[in-house]
Amino acid sequence: MRRKDDAAEFLEDHGNVPTEQVDMKSLRRKIDLRIIPFMFCCYVLQFLDKVMLNYAAVMGIKTDLHLTGNDFTNTATWFFIAYLIAEVPNVYFLQKIPAAKWLGINVIFWGTAAAASAGAHDYRSLLVARIFLGIFEATIGPSLMLLSSQFYTRSEQAPRFTFWYIGLGVAQILGGVISFAFQQVHNSFAGWRIMFLVLGLVTALVGALTVLFIPDTPMKAKWLSESEAVALLQHVSVNQTGVWSSAFDGNQIWEAMRDVQLWLLTLTTICTSVSSGVVTTYSATLINNFGFTPPHSALLNTPSGIVSIVFTLTVGIGIRRTSHRWAWFIFCTIPGIIGGGLMSFLPKHNKAGILVGIYLVNAIVATLPILYQWTMANCAGHTKRAVASALVAGSFSVGNIIGPQTFQARNAPEYRPAKVAVLATQAAAGAGAFVLFLYYVWENRRRRSRCGDMEVEVKWAGLTDRQNQWFRYVY
Repeated sequence: MRRKDDAAEFLEDHGNVPTEQVDMKSLRRKIDLRIIPFMFCCYVLQFLDKVMLNYAAVMGIKTDLHLTGNDFTNTATWFFIAYLIAEVPNVYFLQKIPAAKWLGINVIFWGTAAAASAGAHDYRSLLVARIFLGIFEATIGPSLMLLSSQFYTRSEQAPRFTFWYIGLGVAQILGGVISFAFQQVHNSFAGWRIMFLVLGLVTALVGALTVLFIPDTPMKAKWLSESEAVALLQHVSVNQTGVWSSAFDGNQIWEAMRDVQLWLLTLTTICTSVSSGVVTTYSATLINNFGFTPPHSALLNTPSGIVSIVFTLTVGIGIRRTSHRWAWFIFCTIPGIIGGGLMSFLPKHNKAGILVGIYLVNAIVATLPILYQWTMANCAGHTKRAVASALVAGSFSVGNIIGPQTFQARNAPEYRPAKVAVLATQAAAGAGAFVLFLYYVWENRRRRSRCGDMEVEVKWAGLTDRQNQWFRYVY
């Protein structure tokens, strides 16, 4: 027997609560102020803790830890291998533990792992710290996706995904400034060690606040009155995806494994994330190879964050007003393709042109929240949504595993194969988004021909998007 969503049980118990006086605009603003800042801070810190290795590369970590050959590349790669492996148990834990709690606990642990990186004394100790960092960071994407889908309708999710995802661009800017600042510290404790320690402790503190202040579900939000909670659940019921259920449905896992859209989303995410792996791990190194000093290399990397923020905000606003996620996705791949071309084919003495290429590649980061939105908007059933979010987050890891591995020591200092890989994968990602668009259009037409134009809302039945023939995909 299929277990009802917890939201359905809550509405049954509070069916007589009046909601006429609830102003949805004010309620949305209240929710935004209560949860978005924590989500934003978590996303800023996950990227900072991850990208600090990028900046540490020009702060002396290779010399201090005697890293040779592909040691540095391997530490970056193993972070994402651990991230990918951890997505498997994440599916189960996100089904049994509320996303907010699971997120906060893992933020505390990854902050501890980041701080522990300060004590690394050789390649192996750094590798162990990075592996644990990858394990604990693995929940960030799935948890934030599930949280966003609990409190907002599908059309409202686009700008909210944008609000917390611009934390990536902010982190890119802060990372350069923080690295520059810690490079001014000259004592027996290296600047990169102090940087890891401070950021790790700040992260652990934010994790504790996340556990305390983000509610498990809308039904348990103490700062919502009964009428506001009921009004909110009635409002988000149009998603037909459910809010929360701890019941584990193995059939939904099997369905997810056979769902064409999820494999298209997976392949597109991998292509997108190859460039992300390049940006996360090697952008400071590429700039440093132009002959700039390490402090200036860190500062010159900050415009990348501005590009990320501009494109992420543009996409978020654009989708909210016009939908057409597929078109906005392709829009973001065009600068990435141009940037990959500039990096690949301009002569190395053209520093300005190659710098512009490095900056333009960062436009592609705005495609990831689109993939997150598609995943949450088009996958129904709590177990299936947990699986889908883990698959997409795992695909992000695969791309980030491939990205750093395109940087081989034998190709230094130009790393031309890596730059060509950026160009090729951006073009493939754009093609993937277009195929997704065609698939969603075809599937919606097929369902209309079978069920007619009448749309029936199956709100709390616990059905997946494939079981519910009145479900319509957004694109």
